[in-house]
Amino acid sequence: MTEFDSSAFLKNLTHQPGVYRMYNDQAEVIYVGKAKNLKKRVASYFRMQVDSAKTRSLVSQIADMDVTVVNSETEAFLLENNFIKKYKPRYNVLLRDDKSYPFIFLSAHEHPRLSFHRGPQKKKGEYFGPYPSAWSVRESLRSMQRIFPVRQCEDSYYRARSRPCLQYQMQRCSAPCVKGYVSDEEYAEQVNLARMFLKGKNQQVIGTLVEKMEYASEALNFEAAARYRDQINALRKVQERQWVSGTQDEMDVFGFAIRGNMACIQVMFIRDNQLLGSKSFFPKVPSTADEQEVFESFFLQFYLAGNKVIPKQIVVSHTFSDEQAIADLLSSEAGYRVKFYRGAREERRRYLELAQTNAQTSLEAQYSQQKSVHARFLDLESALERDLPIQRMECFDISHTSGQQTVASCVVFNREGPLKSDYRRYNIEGITPGDDYAAMAQALKRRYKTVEDVQKIPDILFIDGGKGQLAQAEGFFEDWPDDKRPLLIGVAKGTSRKPGLETLIMAYSHETLQLESHAPGLHLIQHIRDESHRFAIAGHRNRRQKVKTTSSLEAIPGIGAKRRQSLLKYMGGLQGLKRASKDEIASVPGISAELAETIYDHLHH
Repeated sequence: MTEFDSSAFLKNLTHQPGVYRMYNDQAEVIYVGKAKNLKKRVASYFRMQVDSAKTRSLVSQIADMDVTVVNSETEAFLLENNFIKKYKPRYNVLLRDDKSYPFIFLSAHEHPRLSFHRGPQKKKGEYFGPYPSAWSVRESLRSMQRIFPVRQCEDSYYRARSRPCLQYQMQRCSAPCVKGYVSDEEYAEQVNLARMFLKGKNQQVIGTLVEKMEYASEALNFEAAARYRDQINALRKVQERQWVSGTQDEMDVFGFAIRGNMACIQVMFIRDNQLLGSKSFFPKVPSTADEQEVFESFFLQFYLAGNKVIPKQIVVSHTFSDEQAIADLLSSEAGYRVKFYRGAREERRRYLELAQTNAQTSLEAQYSQQKSVHARFLDLESALERDLPIQRMECFDISHTSGQQTVASCVVFNREGPLKSDYRRYNIEGITPGDDYAAMAQALKRRYKTVEDVQKIPDILFIDGGKGQLAQAEGFFEDWPDDKRPLLIGVAKGTSRKPGLETLIMAYSHETLQLESHAPGLHLIQHIRDESHRFAIAGHRNRRQKVKTTSSLEAIPGIGAKRRQSLLKYMGGLQGLKRASKDEIASVPGISAELAETIYDHLHH
C-alpha cells in the first residue's frame, strides 16, 4: 500500500467549511467527516502525537482523500449525511433503520376514514403520531374501532356498498356508506370525538359523552344512552392502559447506553401529552468512534433520513460538538424553532430517566443475545471442523399450495443473527406445479446467476430438504471454482419431524451429521431454517391472497370498474355471472351484445 502524502494534501487545503472523504487502497470510502475549518480538522488526523489508538487505526488505512467545500456548516451537516447514506463507510456510525414512522391518518372525505399511513404526508386530512411501530398503530386503530364507529375500510370498498357490511353488525362502524343508517351530523360528531381522542383530550371526550348519555336518558332514549355508556366504559379502559401522561405537547426523548462496540439509543415519542411509545436502536458502531461521536452521528442521521417528524422539543442525555449549528439545521428542516433540553425540570427529567433505563435494559438484552449467537456460531464451526470463522450463511425454502403460487425464499444470517436487508423472495414460474426440485433450481439460478455476478457468496448455503433438493444445488455449483463455491448442506427433518432430530447432509459426499438436540450449533441451524420457512410462507400467502382478490373480470378488455360493478350487481355476484347466458349479460345496462359475447367467452374459455 502506497503511503498517503498528508503534507502535500494539506498544503493546498482550504480553511472553509466542507466535507472530507477518506479512501483505502481499494478506492472504497472508509470515513466521511464534516468540518467548520477543513484544513484544521483534517490536519488533526496527521499530528505527530495522536492520542487515540482508534484514530491511528483509521489513519493507517488512508490511501487517498478528497474534500467538498460548502457555504455553511448547515450545508456540511446535510452533505455529510447524504454521503454516509450513499457509501455506508465502515468507520462511520451507521443508522440501521432509516424508515419513516407510521401515523394514524384521518381523511378529509365527506365521511372521513381512519387508516394506517407511512410515507410522505401528501393526502388531505390530519396525521396523528408518529408511532414507534406499525403494530402500535394497528393496535390503536383496533381499540378506536371498538369505541368510535368511524369507518376504516378502503375507499373502493366504501363506494361499492349497497348494504352495511359485517363491521356494522359488530357495532364497529355506523355504515355511512348506505343511506338511512347514520346522519351526516351524527357521523361528523363521532369523527370529532375520535379526533379529540387522538389529540389526547380523553377527559373532554368522556365529558362530552356523559352529557349526551344524560340528555338521551332524560329524553327516554335508553338505547342511545346505553351506547354512550358503553363508549364511556371502553374509553376508560383504554385510558387505564395509557400509563404515562404529562403536559408536554410535542417532544422526543433520547436515552443512551454504550458497552464496548455496542450502543443502544432509546427514543421515546410524546405527542399531545401522551407517551405514544418508544423504540430501541442499535447503530453499527466502528471501533474508532467515541461516545459523543456515536450519539451525535446517530442523532443527525435519525432526523435527516427518511420522513422523520422533528418535534419542537428534544430531550437528550449528551452534549453536541456544535449544538447551536445542529439546532439551526433542525429548525431549518422543520420550519419552526427546535430546542434542546437536558432534563433539568422534573417532568423532562422523569422522561429522560425512563429513556436511559430502557436504553440500558435493551443494551443488556442485546448483549446477552449477541453472546448467545456468537456461542452458536463457535459450536457450529467446531461441529463442521472449519478453520475459518463463518461470516455469512444463507438458507432456501419453497412454499406453495398444491403447486400453485410457488414462492422461494432466501434468508441471510451473519455473526449478529438475521440480516433482513439481504433477504429475497422469488415468484417461481414456468415449472410443473408441485415440482419442488425445479423450483429450487430456478431460485438458485436467479439468486446466484454466475460467479462474476455474485458480490456476496455465503460461507454456508443450507437447503431445507433432503438429497433431492440438495442435488439441485450440487448441480448448479458443480462448475464453480472451489474457492468460490459455498459449503452446501441439506437439512432433512427426522421421521417424526420433531425439532432436534434434524440430519445434516453434506454435499457431494452425502455424509450425514446429526448434532445433539441441545447443541447450540443445531439451534442456529434450526433458527435459519425456521426463518426461511416463515419468510417463504409469508410470501406465498401474499401471492395467493393477491390472486384470490383479483377478479377474473379485470382481465377482460373494455371492462372497467363501473361496468364490473354493474355486472356483479345485476347478476348477483361472479358465480351468477358465470351461469348467465350471452343474452342475459347483454341485458345489463352499458353492456352491448358484442361485449357480452367477449365476457361470456372469457368466463367459459
